[in-house]
Amino acid sequence: MDRSMNVTSTPSGSLLVHSATIIDGGETAHDAWVRVENGVIVDRGIGATWSRADEEVDARSTAGAGAILTPGLIDIHGHGGAGASFDDGIDAIRAARALHRAHGTTRAVVSLVTAPLDDLSRRVAEIADLMTTDADILGSHLEGPFLDPGHHGAHSPGLLREPVADDVSRLLAAGRGTIRQVTIAPELPGGIDAIRLITEAGAAAAVGHTDADASTAIAAFDAGASILTHAFNAMPGIHHRAPGPVLAAAADRRVVLEAIADDVHLDPHVVKLLFDAAPGRVALITDAMAAAGSADGDYDLGAVKVTVRDGVARANDTGSIAGSTLTQDEAIRRTVAAGVPLTEAVRAATETPAHAVGVGDRLGRLSPGHLGDAVLWDAQLRVVHAWTGGRA
Repeated sequence: MDRSMNVTSTPSGSLLVHSATIIDGGETAHDAWVRVENGVIVDRGIGATWSRADEEVDARSTAGAGAILTPGLIDIHGHGGAGASFDDGIDAIRAARALHRAHGTTRAVVSLVTAPLDDLSRRVAEIADLMTTDADILGSHLEGPFLDPGHHGAHSPGLLREPVADDVSRLLAAGRGTIRQVTIAPELPGGIDAIRLITEAGAAAAVGHTDADASTAIAAFDAGASILTHAFNAMPGIHHRAPGPVLAAAADRRVVLEAIADDVHLDPHVVKLLFDAAPGRVALITDAMAAAGSADGDYDLGAVKVTVRDGVARANDTGSIAGSTLTQDEAIRRTVAAGVPLTEAVRAATETPAHAVGVGDRLGRLSPGHLGDAVLWDAQLRVVHAWTGGRA
């Protein structure tokens, strides 16, 4: 099936999707419908209570018995796909986003790997410009350069640096208010102050690629950090005498924990553990690199050479995991297979990430007033169609 034929926009006119099981906000509604006008959801209901629209989609006829309608998926941490890396400019971003939209991710934050400050400043400025034309782009995520060298993962150690206030401010200014997230190791000199700078600028500060213990993580959250970057990966694990940043984040209701549910970064039992430990606060991310939706082979992730074998990406020099080849629809399927209720898996790819990056008032729900992003699935949780609504 050519998935590119299953993605459309709803910027004008009216759209009605009816006869679906709607999963939204942690709840399920059977034989339900949603109406979108000019890219915005204006009404929803149960049964044959809807009125005619310019475009009408019978979910059962289109996706079969057991058709499901959810909000559009939102990925707040991904690096590329379809052979293209987000670090390589506008054409590459668009190519990768087309792949992920076909898998239900109607909106995404563009994540950038560690690079020289001049390059990062230019890239976040380009993404700010791209947002004026491409409604599916929510902004940028700086995953680096303010990371712990001992937990650099697939980031080039030679390009890492301490979060000097002038450097942090320079990058934030280059993004012109469109940087949604900055990952930082809070134990670095100036780390806590940098978190305050980031949050004061309206971006989310994320603890990640860090050697922080629990007390340092707590200090970071108290300073305003509100996301844990890909929980368990590139940070100390849980020890019964050293709980580390994961338990600190799980215990703090202000914090969203990112999870890569690809059965490589996290064992399925650990995925279930995260959902049990932090209900309503897990965000399913892809951390996808260029090989998502593409063949095994050799790729670049920023300055790092990566080899993908059997769908697993590893840095050539260290052997460390270098992003994923995941799509969000597959993340939902694997999360459900791990024992998480479908309602919560969907919430973790819609409402929770939307709130994590400050767009929850307009995205992540199928509620009146929200933008008309929606995904139609068949009973096997395969994406049949995705719609992107108006501009966020």
